[in-house]
Amino acid sequence: ALKKANIAEIPKTWPQVFEDAKKLKAAGYTTCGFSGSWVTWVNLEQLSAWHNVPLASKANGLDGFDTVLEFNGPLQVKHLENLVELQKDKTYDYAGRTNTGEGRFTSGECPIYLTSSAFFGNVKAQAKFNFTAAPMPYYPDVKGAPQNSIIGGASLWIMGGKSAEEYKGIAKFLTFLSDTDRQVWIHKASGYLPITKAAYAKAKEEGFYKDQPYLETPLLELTNKEPTENSRGLRLGNMVQLRDMWSEEIEQALAGKKTAKQALDSAVERGNQMLRQFEKTAVH
Repeated sequence: ALKKANIAEIPKTWPQVFEDAKKLKAAGYTTCGFSGSWVTWVNLEQLSAWHNVPLASKANGLDGFDTVLEFNGPLQVKHLENLVELQKDKTYDYAGRTNTGEGRFTSGECPIYLTSSAFFGNVKAQAKFNFTAAPMPYYPDVKGAPQNSIIGGASLWIMGGKSAEEYKGIAKFLTFLSDTDRQVWIHKASGYLPITKAAYAKAKEEGFYKDQPYLETPLLELTNKEPTENSRGLRLGNMVQLRDMWSEEIEQALAGKKTAKQALDSAVERGNQMLRQFEKTAVH
């Protein structure tokens, strides 16, 4: 697709993504120059960490339940304004709140797509074209960018009140999961990141990334720089519900019903109300 549009190299910055998406549209990709999944993860959460600006106070919630959302700053507003403008002629085309739009990449409709590195398994199985994964784009006028990305994933919860024997079984299972060879195998097969440094080191020693360098891309992003308070991670109560509400506001902006600033101001205000409710019920 890039060759067809006479694009010589993979875009590194957001302005380059926007420009290349316009060229791709002109080259025949009329319904989608670029798109992405997990709209808040890409355009608020990772955007903020990658540019070393806060998503919320108190180290994005890691340092206290009284965290306050702060993602309605100049960078985030400018970025949403860019998406709103590009949405008008489908240079950018919104693909939903979760990852349901990923088929638009594997089908060849959207030649540039932002989503989780865990998309690799689907791409490898379904894409009928050459592909790669590149680092997330950044705005070159933001001092210090890019910073480091934050990890996605999930939590593994273990209930209390078990017997010593039961806890031995749980410990055995966790040891099974974190086994170096097993982590390397899962990483190679799926694109999910290894959960230990030992597994990453072993995959590297085996020369895995020489043939598939795009599988190292997210690991290089995570370790790009020493984390700051803005890029250590996130801990916000009711995160799933917060994301839905933030997505709702972004959708209002993309539909032209609110300005980017109005949408993000509203997302912050409504989100802070949700966080204060969570704070009352949180276990200190």
